[in-house]
Amino acid sequence: MSNLTSPEFFEAREVPLGGVRGVRVDRVLPQRDLPTLGAWCFFDQFGPGFAEMIVLPHPHIGLQTVTWPLAGEIRHRDSVGSDVVLRPGQLNLMTSGRGVAHSEVSLTEGVHALQLWVALPAEATQLDPGFEHHAQLPEFRSEGIDALVFMGALGDAESRATTYTPLVGAQIDVTDVGTVPLRPDFEYGLLVIDGAVRVADVELKPGPLLYLGTGRDEITLAGPARVILLGGEPFPDDLVMWWNFVGRSHDEIMAAREAWENEDTSRFGTVAGHGRDRIPAPILPNLRLKPRKQPLRNQ
Repeated sequence: MSNLTSPEFFEAREVPLGGVRGVRVDRVLPQRDLPTLGAWCFFDQFGPGFAEMIVLPHPHIGLQTVTWPLAGEIRHRDSVGSDVVLRPGQLNLMTSGRGVAHSEVSLTEGVHALQLWVALPAEATQLDPGFEHHAQLPEFRSEGIDALVFMGALGDAESRATTYTPLVGAQIDVTDVGTVPLRPDFEYGLLVIDGAVRVADVELKPGPLLYLGTGRDEITLAGPARVILLGGEPFPDDLVMWWNFVGRSHDEIMAAREAWENEDTSRFGTVAGHGRDRIPAPILPNLRLKPRKQPLRNQ
C-alpha cells in the first residue's frame, strides 16, 4: 500500500471517433501521466445527444470493452455470434483475448454512453473471445448514495461480470452527503456525468477525471450529482496502445493489423449483418511503437 495520494485533475480532450464521420467524443483515458487507472486503459464519453451512432465492424485484441449507456439504446453484434440491444442500467462486456470484432449502432436518437476498455493481463491475452450481457446489476446503497456496480465490487455489492484483475466500476447517484467504501490498495478516479460533487476537499464538475490515487479506505461525496467511480490495483505492465489494439510490443500490434486488413476470419471472425462493410485499419506510423511507461506510482 502506498501513501495517500493528493487528488489530481486530468482534463478530457475532444477527439474524432475513427470510422464515424463527424462524430467527436470526450476522452479522459489514456493520459500521458495516467496511461492506466488500475487496469482501466481507455475511457470515452459519447454525447449527450448523439442523433445517430454507427460504428461498423472493427477489431480488438488484448482488452475487454465495457459499454455503459446513460441514455438511448445501442445494438451490439460481434464475431462470437452475439446480437444484443443494450439499454441504460445494463452492461455489455466483450473480452477480446487474441482477437474479436464487433459493431455498435444506435437504435434511438439522443444517445449518451460511456465506452471503456480494461487491459488484460499478459496471461489472458490469448484467451478465446467472449461476450456477456448483464441486464441486472447489484446495487450499493448507504445514506446519500445509490450505486450500480457494473464491474468488480463496491462494499458488499459485487458484479457477476468477468474480471481478470482486481478492479471496480460503478455509477453513483449522490443524493446528499454520503460515504463510499474503498480499498487502500486500489487507485481510484471519479468523473462527474451531471451535477457537481465535493470530494477530497475539491469540487468536481463534468469534464475532467479526478485521480484520487491509493491509500484511501473511504471517500465522502457531497452532491447532488451522478458520477462514475473507477478503480483497481495499479497495473504493472507497460502497454502499447494503437487504434483498437492493446499489446506489449510493436510486432504484436503489426501482426494484428495485418490480420485485420487481410480479413483473417480465423483470428477476428465475422460480424453478421454488415456484409463486407468494416472499418479499415489506419496506416502504422513510420516508426516502431513503444510502450507507454507506467508512472513511478504504479511500480
